[in-house]
Amino acid sequence: MKHIKNLKISKICSITGMGSLSSLGISDEEIINNLHSEKTFIKKIFTGDKQVWAAPLALEAQEYIFSFLSRSSKYKCLDPSVLLSMLAAEKALKQARWGAQKPIGINIGSSRGATHAFESHFSYFSKDLEGKAQILSSPTTTLGNIAYWTGQHLQSTGMAFSHSITCSSALHALLNAVVWLHSGFCEKFIAGGAEAPLTPFTIAQMQALRIYSKKEGPYPCRAGDLKKSGNSFVLGEGAAVFALEKGVKKNALALIENIGFATETLQSHTSISEEGENLQKSMKMALSHSSAEEVDAIVTHTPGTLKGDFAEYRAIQAVFGNSPLLITNNKWKTGHTLGASGALSLEMAVRMLKEDIFIPLPFYGAKTYRKKMRKILVNATGFGGNAVSILLSKNL
Repeated sequence: MKHIKNLKISKICSITGMGSLSSLGISDEEIINNLHSEKTFIKKIFTGDKQVWAAPLALEAQEYIFSFLSRSSKYKCLDPSVLLSMLAAEKALKQARWGAQKPIGINIGSSRGATHAFESHFSYFSKDLEGKAQILSSPTTTLGNIAYWTGQHLQSTGMAFSHSITCSSALHALLNAVVWLHSGFCEKFIAGGAEAPLTPFTIAQMQALRIYSKKEGPYPCRAGDLKKSGNSFVLGEGAAVFALEKGVKKNALALIENIGFATETLQSHTSISEEGENLQKSMKMALSHSSAEEVDAIVTHTPGTLKGDFAEYRAIQAVFGNSPLLITNNKWKTGHTLGASGALSLEMAVRMLKEDIFIPLPFYGAKTYRKKMRKILVNATGFGGNAVSILLSKNL
């Protein structure tokens, strides 16, 4: 507990539960095994008449959703992004063992929102001879329905809201959770991100940016590989949600020790500066009460693009210099889950802290190995020049 004594305890939050669904699976056992595996879970799928790389939900997760819908027919009209959020939050709540509680704050971030529902309803509208829309087209395509249906499913009467700050949406939800908890407006908070973007239009949007992977071989997405010769962005779907409480709790899976955030002046509609100025600022803010030498690892945002990956590595070099730290990410396994990606990165970091393991990038022949972990930094960036960094520490 020595490192905890030096902190401003009033600013710490405990992660007391977490739940996720992604290409890695849904059960803890399957997720851990797949994180340890050296294989990717990216595969070729059909979108319209085209075949592209993507990271769809694991079969176990798909079957879980199907079983859930067979028992809860009222949810069948909801977009997959909403279902992912609901089930991930349900799992987090169960692990936290909150039971019947006072109102819970809920914030679920998503970059694109209800993509499946929107594209389906718009297709119907565009083909209808009278230009009519289906009756549920409005309530099932709003971004806000991700959070309020999650609240309904958890039977919470507290504040529930959604937002989009593109690919950093999930970590912005964690920022909001920390502020809400320390404001005194709520005692418990559910935060995370959900995304189901494997739709024809969303994939076409990414391809239009000329970043989508056309690589063959064992690793179509080479996120974090500085030796790659071209862009290797691949979309994935999933959600990760966390149960948060103020202060240090005995049952905490990990502690949110500090947070950082920043924006920078846009140089284009999508890019960050070559030196990753926004990430430099957010990482320095997250490290305001810690030294760079205390950080054991970084789970990077690195989307698999040349510009994005190199900018983040330059930012890390500027902040950490020659400090001995390990760098990794999970997008080579899960693809880029847009607004949910930061939450899945955070889940990976929590598991590394709990197990004292490091899950490296596979491109250079490295394998998962035991490493004493005390602090891990998690980064996320998004369109608009924004960045978020969250410093996690082990609950000793």
